[in-house]
Amino acid sequence: MTDKSITELRGGRVYDPAHGEDGVIRSVYLRRDGIVSSAPDPAAIKESIDISGCVVMAGGVDIHTHIGGGKVNIARMLLPEDHAANLTVRGEHPRLGSGRAAPSTLTTGYRYAQMGYTACFEPAMLPANARHAHMEMADTPLVDKGAYALLGNDDFFLRRLAAGADPKEFQDYIAYTLRAAQALAIKVVNPGGINAFKFNQRKLDLDEANTAYGVTPRQIVRTLAEGIHALGLAHPLHIHGCNLGVAGNVETTLATIRALDGLRAHFTHIQFHSYGTEGDRKFSSGAQAVAEAVNANPNISIDVGQIMFGQTVTESGDSMRQYAGSAFASPKKSVIMDIECDAGCGVVPFKYKDKSFVNALQWAIGLELFLSTRDPWRIFLTTDHPNGAPFTSYPHLIRLLMDASFRRERLATIAPDAAAASHLGSLGREYSLYEIAIITRAAPARSLGLKNLGHLGAGARGDVTVYVDDANRERMFATPHLVYKAGELIVRDGKIVATPRGATHVTRADYDPAIEKALDAYFATYMSVRRRNIAVADAEIEDFGHSPLIQHQARRNAS
Repeated sequence: MTDKSITELRGGRVYDPAHGEDGVIRSVYLRRDGIVSSAPDPAAIKESIDISGCVVMAGGVDIHTHIGGGKVNIARMLLPEDHAANLTVRGEHPRLGSGRAAPSTLTTGYRYAQMGYTACFEPAMLPANARHAHMEMADTPLVDKGAYALLGNDDFFLRRLAAGADPKEFQDYIAYTLRAAQALAIKVVNPGGINAFKFNQRKLDLDEANTAYGVTPRQIVRTLAEGIHALGLAHPLHIHGCNLGVAGNVETTLATIRALDGLRAHFTHIQFHSYGTEGDRKFSSGAQAVAEAVNANPNISIDVGQIMFGQTVTESGDSMRQYAGSAFASPKKSVIMDIECDAGCGVVPFKYKDKSFVNALQWAIGLELFLSTRDPWRIFLTTDHPNGAPFTSYPHLIRLLMDASFRRERLATIAPDAAAASHLGSLGREYSLYEIAIITRAAPARSLGLKNLGHLGAGARGDVTVYVDDANRERMFATPHLVYKAGELIVRDGKIVATPRGATHVTRADYDPAIEKALDAYFATYMSVRRRNIAVADAEIEDFGHSPLIQHQARRNAS
């Protein structure tokens, strides 16, 4: 039976952009089955907590963080030193975990909750590896989760695209993949490029053909974006574009935005795709051009993938670009692998250095994007954990966005030639608490179609974070005073006090069962397993995590 007793958080300043509340002083009423909108019967209030002067936001929502799946586990195994040096503190956590750049499942859940985050989404789940990814996410406590299935490099899709298949077939394939992989959204990584790498191509630009299939990244992106639009998925195509990390890739990014011709799309870790070729070093910031394009195209949203200085590990399905990056590994070890007819991945440790011209300019480019993109509802705070930095660097990043004087101090410490090549020093914008609540809560939840997360209105899940207001925003966001998950207190002043399991979010879209017959024939001919072997059942998700499976139904757009 659901607990109907209520916890009252009274006197706090509420920042709930989904309802236009910008520092409104009011009480928030929590129950296990959600937030109650107005003052209830006093007899139902089991606890009333005075939080006067505190800042109240919904639980944080990370739209792009690598927390489960094959490449994540490879990164953990590749970096035993990361785990040996970063053990969780006994007594602070119910069970021990480890790691910082590639944290264990337990540590991931603990540290997100300790920062006030209650939902995290894995952006690169290979359908053939979905069961493994869900098992790792299920072992991650305290947070809701979900994953985006990878398409656009798989042999079945590329064969059908090369053959000129009907658009309806691609819609059915997308919808089937969502169901079979238990995914929330669809992502494409280096469209066609991971596959091209299998055939010894070492680059693939937007209009360059994959030699094995004769199709281009432009065709792949358009086909997937059109299919997702037709199905009516809440989150648009999540795009990791061509030429990640390559000087001059800003032109590819701008061309990809134009290629969408008004179709909705989300460009992820766009900092890594915003590089020009100006200057003696042939490496420059393209942030202003990208920001202008985003500002001019309301169909486009982005997350930044901010880099932060220090040791991390890069892990990606983009085996083509990870292979190129392996030459710069620090420490000198890496894993590059191929995955049958579906995709590949690469894991490369990396240390970003503030005295390196390239690294320092990358840092500045990310901040330029944050400060030059006008609509906070279309830009989300990420470090592409752990590729740009571990997610635990978010409080420091928030301070950089909110405090221009602190940002100028940090700018003065980086490689001087990089600082001189950046526009960052001329950007005086400071994010407000309201805008921080948008980019870390309301906007990512809305983009993913999560109607019960990211806000504090009636019927919300009751994921609430209470911060002690502090002029030092890094200190403030690092250690919330109270964190609630579905109305239950889980963190008090940095200490975990309960470890409930979060829900798994998935999207359902209707499809013609004929696609299953086509896939059965394909699997019988080309694959070492059968289609039914890789499909993940609802009961498996619920048994793995002992938590609910929340289904979001897509509504087809009229043709």
